[in-house]
Amino acid sequence: MNRRDFSTQLAAGALGLTAVSAAQAQGAPVEGTHYVKLGQAAPTSAPGKIEVVEFFWYGCPHCNAFEPALDAWQKKLPADVAFRRVPVAFRDEPFVAHQRIFFALESLGKVDAMHRKVFYAIHSEHARLDKPDEIAAFMEKNGIDKAKFLEAYNSFSTQTKTKQAAKLAEAYKLDGVPALGVNGKYFTSGSLAGTNERMLQVADALIQKSRSGG
Repeated sequence: MNRRDFSTQLAAGALGLTAVSAAQAQGAPVEGTHYVKLGQAAPTSAPGKIEVVEFFWYGCPHCNAFEPALDAWQKKLPADVAFRRVPVAFRDEPFVAHQRIFFALESLGKVDAMHRKVFYAIHSEHARLDKPDEIAAFMEKNGIDKAKFLEAYNSFSTQTKTKQAAKLAEAYKLDGVPALGVNGKYFTSGSLAGTNERMLQVADALIQKSRSGG
């Protein structure tokens, strides 16, 4: 989903992915077409490993649809690859609230248990989850202590991580989600690759390229 789409009411299908030819879709990824090589390297946080960063927003219908395939893919990554998720904000609300949900869950060790549930609540149950009281009530309903969650949600650590996420998105020149950054050097997305599923194939190729010193 492109940055410009976030200023309007979002609905599934708001962003049409760019089509590519069948030959392009099946061939080796092409720089400038299926991915971008950054002019200046972005920071990474996994020394000695190839880092893959997923940029997402809980309110994005494309991120929601992409999550099952992405989750299955990242669980099969080899040991020399470090995967992490980074929630992004293209404006203050509801983006920052959704960023803070993720980082609070991360600090509590509850991402695996709650990540898909947050997506489901927003996209299937039509919850907004953009106000602390509503978010805390949702977490409590799902077995997370309300006071502990709010402490994590409002913590200095969470606020710091939202600022770091903004800097990383800027370093990757992010203009939409879902998207993948690879090893601080490469960037791909569904619109670049052709489909979100093809994005994973492009990421595989970029991981191999990074492994071989590219």
